[in-house]
Amino acid sequence: MLLAITREVSRSIVNCELTFLDREPIDVDRARREHHEYEAALRQLGLAILSLPEAPDLPDSVFVEDTALVLDECAIILRPGAVSRLPETESIAAALSPYRRLQSIEAPARLDGGDILRLGKHLYVGLSSRSDTNAMEQLQDLVAPDGYEVHAVSVHGCLHLKSAVTQVASDSLLINPAWVDRTSFEGVKFIEIEASEIHAANGLLVGDFVIYPRSFPKTADRLRRAGIQVLAIDADELAKAEGAVTCGSLVFSV
Repeated sequence: MLLAITREVSRSIVNCELTFLDREPIDVDRARREHHEYEAALRQLGLAILSLPEAPDLPDSVFVEDTALVLDECAIILRPGAVSRLPETESIAAALSPYRRLQSIEAPARLDGGDILRLGKHLYVGLSSRSDTNAMEQLQDLVAPDGYEVHAVSVHGCLHLKSAVTQVASDSLLINPAWVDRTSFEGVKFIEIEASEIHAANGLLVGDFVIYPRSFPKTADRLRRAGIQVLAIDADELAKAEGAVTCGSLVFSV
């Protein structure tokens, strides 16, 4: 069975961290409706949901992906690059502890889960404004005993590696080539986003479906033409907080 850990949108999301976007008003109620639609999509695809309660004082806490990396063998509690997000990890560690052996990235290293793309036993780590080489080296030491290899990837122009590239099929990546170099990845095919939809490279692969924002219809058509089944949801309000569909859950087998 697949389980998704999620967290309710914080009432303080209006004070979220922003790096590449200008601040816009965020409608908290609408953001919560979008998040509930996201959870419904996960349920539709057969996942069980462990929904954590709102963290009123943690604006970005709905984006649980940044707090942990869950592998088959263990879960690694990360150390988010924004200081305001460091307190998010305690409750995530508690939620994961019944399911996985826990390990941790230690200070002063910084690593957001949005900067980790897993392809089998290969972990690609984006070196972004939120993640550094210290954390990448710690991660390699933690996962090497279980046969994983860690690869550094340069990221520019966006928040996270998975802002620029995500897995959308067993052998395919959706990519914005302006933000990441495709030669960083081996043994996969690429689907380029529609150039006019610069934030369109983030989709969440669950089984044979990709959960994907409705706001990028041209790129969605490219996915469908490639034979990929798209489950479209609204995600515009959460996108104002530099969030994307991979950010909102930790998905793993139990």
